[in-house]
Amino acid sequence: MDQETHQHITIDGARENNLRAVSLRIPKGRLTVFTGVSGSGKSSVVFDTIAVESQRQLNETFPSFVRNRLPKYERPHADAIEELSPAIVVDQKPVGGHSRSTVGTMTDIYAVIRVLFSRHGTPSAGPATAYSFNDPAGMCPACDGLGRTVRPDYGRILDPAKSLADGAILFPPFAAGTWQGQTYTNTPDLDAHKPVGQFTDAERQFLLRGGGRRRKVNVNNTGGARDIDYEGLADRFERLYLNRDLSALAQRTRDLVRGFLTEDTCPACDGARLNPAALATRVNGLGIADCTRMEVTDLIRELGRVEGAVAAPIARAAITALERIEAIGLGYLSLDRETSTLSGGEGQRLKMVRHLGSSLTGMTYIFDEPSVGLHPRDVGRLGDLLLRLRDKGNTVLVVEHDPDVIAVADHVIDMGPAAGAGGGLVVFEGTPRELRHADTLTGRHLRRATGIKERPREAVGGRWVEGAGLHNLRDVSVRVPTGVLTAVTGVAGSGKSTLVSAFTAAHPDAVVVDQSSIGISGRSTPATYLGIMDTVRKLFARGTGAKASLFSFNSHGACESCQGRGVICSDLAFMDPVTTTCEACEGRRFKDEVLRLTVDGRSVVDVLEMTAGQALEFFARFDDTAVRPRLRALRDVGLTYLTLGQPLSTLSGGERQRIKLATQLHRTGTTYVLDEPTTGLHMADVDGLLGLLDRLVDAGNTVLVVEHNLDVVKHADWVIDLGPDGGKHGGRIVFEGTPAQLLRAEGSFTAEHLRGTLGPGRVRAA
Repeated sequence: MDQETHQHITIDGARENNLRAVSLRIPKGRLTVFTGVSGSGKSSVVFDTIAVESQRQLNETFPSFVRNRLPKYERPHADAIEELSPAIVVDQKPVGGHSRSTVGTMTDIYAVIRVLFSRHGTPSAGPATAYSFNDPAGMCPACDGLGRTVRPDYGRILDPAKSLADGAILFPPFAAGTWQGQTYTNTPDLDAHKPVGQFTDAERQFLLRGGGRRRKVNVNNTGGARDIDYEGLADRFERLYLNRDLSALAQRTRDLVRGFLTEDTCPACDGARLNPAALATRVNGLGIADCTRMEVTDLIRELGRVEGAVAAPIARAAITALERIEAIGLGYLSLDRETSTLSGGEGQRLKMVRHLGSSLTGMTYIFDEPSVGLHPRDVGRLGDLLLRLRDKGNTVLVVEHDPDVIAVADHVIDMGPAAGAGGGLVVFEGTPRELRHADTLTGRHLRRATGIKERPREAVGGRWVEGAGLHNLRDVSVRVPTGVLTAVTGVAGSGKSTLVSAFTAAHPDAVVVDQSSIGISGRSTPATYLGIMDTVRKLFARGTGAKASLFSFNSHGACESCQGRGVICSDLAFMDPVTTTCEACEGRRFKDEVLRLTVDGRSVVDVLEMTAGQALEFFARFDDTAVRPRLRALRDVGLTYLTLGQPLSTLSGGERQRIKLATQLHRTGTTYVLDEPTTGLHMADVDGLLGLLDRLVDAGNTVLVVEHNLDVVKHADWVIDLGPDGGKHGGRIVFEGTPAQLLRAEGSFTAEHLRGTLGPGRVRAA
């Protein structure tokens, strides 16, 4: 094999998902960006082929006793994949972590801060573990290091106006009629027909905690009548739902329980998580809790003042790591911020920071749209960080739509020409400059210059947010115009999402369509979520004479090996679970006998493998008025490439948001609130989204979008810009007006970058 071959990752005949025998030579030691419309095959090349094969081959190098404990990866569908290096995937999956995971612990910066306080602080509480809220030596004994206390809210659990017999207990598992509820209605020590609010202190104490001695109560359940020990309502609730790991319960039960809990800052540590000895230690007059509550930018300045032969090098190590966070536009975060509250974009950038501190070289770093959630001001910083990873001797592969990220690439691979079955081909390879002249959808949109909307719609009214002061908002009052498209803009951390949350709290009738999890089971698909599957089952039952339940992978038609999941999931305890395709049904979810039953030559599996666009054509042959409007809604939100049977758990945040929106398009006179709806969208798909938003407004609705995409800002009728910066330097309205007026605004980063896309004196009609 020649030297030239060793300098490239080579792929021959890749056929994962919609890829059509793709062959590529990807330069090593370079920054390569993969572009193309949503569903064109970018992720199939980068994640499902390169990343999976790299991890699979790496695992094969370990001894069998180690390999048997590692995740099992299936060999990607390709003729050959060669010259791979170990791959590190930095994706947008939520960082997650339990309530003990913070920005400080995730980045290991808190460990450095703990060493600083243990070596240099006075009075010292002891070694570094004495400053850890995850160690008994340092955690607050009152809250076990959580910083907050969680307790039952008996104002929600009990209705004082009702008696026990009439349903005073509002928590469903303990309600009257359930066997647990009978504990309280059947006990002779309480009057079941007396309003709970009229109980004496002794009666209320007995209801909640019992009488201090064992009492028997007769109850009826599935096993018949029997005597059980009386257990106070509070004791039972705490035993079943507080003094155990809630994650072991079903999601529905967890959500139910949370509705009856109240959470408060721990009064003992005031939310700092640590015991008094740790909190008493000072370095330059600051406690460790003071440091973790500071914004990263401020903490860098404070640590720069630390002196001493021992302390200064420790502080310098923390500063180096903190400066990486600041450089990627997250200087507004604090070390005590829980990782579960981070957005996907924030989490991905923090993961990137960890790798920037690594001394490993010769790796392949794979990024999934790292510009998500970034204001145009911060995208340049992102490009610099990607180049720094490359310059350390690594190969960097990025799936991206942002033109500014594409511009810094050494090499670009454009997938297409369309989505789904219309994609899966390499339509361009070359430099960013060459791409701008290429006759591909990406190339044409990179050449295109869009203008500012000169004639925005006139508002028909307004809805106010008054005196908003949550997080970093500074007593903000703003009028959101109705009957128009309004863009809420500003750099990351400026207060956009907080302002919109205040708006929805003030106007709860607004329809919020965000990127959060859809909150349904792993069996859910677009067909089930949109309510299409019932019609499909009835259609096949009518056409074949079989029972409708046979055409459900959740019922009689399910493959017995995987119970209709299509995959076998292996729980690896402390590692991420690994899924492999079910060998019995080959991922189809159904029994073989179901596949032999067809309507118009198609089995139910064939229908579920159709894209929304193909399904529209198929169902046009049948007289059904319910299915086609729902499929057209998928088309209207740009999801024609999704197959009806694709698990919803595989959708990106942007795709989840758009499928939610598809269920809401029938409304009129509604206020829609969308959180960065362009996430995951190619420039061509943004055009389709803008057309959809226009149709919503023209139908008499109000649309409010939180957005960084400047094409959306140009197209808006009204802009509310927050800032001027993030964190404590934000939280103010720096501009309100039309996009044309924003061009002339001073002190706005959004205005500055908007002007940069047009050039001096260039304002064209959108």
